[in-house]
Amino acid sequence: MEQIGTRLRTIRLTWGLTLREVELRSEDLAQEWGSPAYKISASWLDRIERENRRLSAAKLVVLAAIYSIPSDQLLALCSRANGKPPHSKNISGPNRTLLLTKGPLEQHARSWLPDSIAIDPVPDETTLLPPEEHLPSPYQRGIIGRRDKTMDPMIRPGSIVLINTQKRAIAHRREWKNEFDRPVYFLFTRAGYICGWCELDKNAEWLTLAPHPLSYAAAQRWKYRKEVEVIGRVSVVLLRLEEPAQSA
Repeated sequence: MEQIGTRLRTIRLTWGLTLREVELRSEDLAQEWGSPAYKISASWLDRIERENRRLSAAKLVVLAAIYSIPSDQLLALCSRANGKPPHSKNISGPNRTLLLTKGPLEQHARSWLPDSIAIDPVPDETTLLPPEEHLPSPYQRGIIGRRDKTMDPMIRPGSIVLINTQKRAIAHRREWKNEFDRPVYFLFTRAGYICGWCELDKNAEWLTLAPHPLSYAAAQRWKYRKEVEVIGRVSVVLLRLEEPAQSA
């Protein structure tokens, strides 16, 4: 395990992480994995990096998760204890912008982002995709249809939205400060699915769909919980920057 500390320091600096930030992330993993053995202190890591000391396989597993490096590559520097390393659903992110090429972070991104997004045809109508096994249970994906201009240009037709189906309550005006903070909702009506900002009247009897002011789309209104169903709140948007190709 010669020069392991030097290699680890190079990786950490590439990610733009401080020793303290690695410590904090290891604390989260230790709590998630249920063992204090996975916690890494900043002072301990500093000694490892400076003095090229030996470290256990458990600590390497933690660093592999924090640095988003395949465990087998990092564990090749020492003998593995047994079995596979624990898997974290909450992959740590870098402090610098990186091009994803391989590793847990890239695999995590693929589970949320369809590979075919740039080539798949855009449906005419906004569509809710079936639940997917690799997504956490409260989330579903939807596609903004070609005819749904409600949030254009903020959310253009062809964009992919990730919907948190556990967040269905319509936010009050005091809960957001600007249009970027304002919650966007995925709705189901008699005419189909639609996505946009929502408002409730003071008696919570009517739900109004408020379009983006630059979209030229008209506001729509339904009887709350009778004529419209709130599927959930949009938590992530994969924005299409190019105009979708016209279907043949």
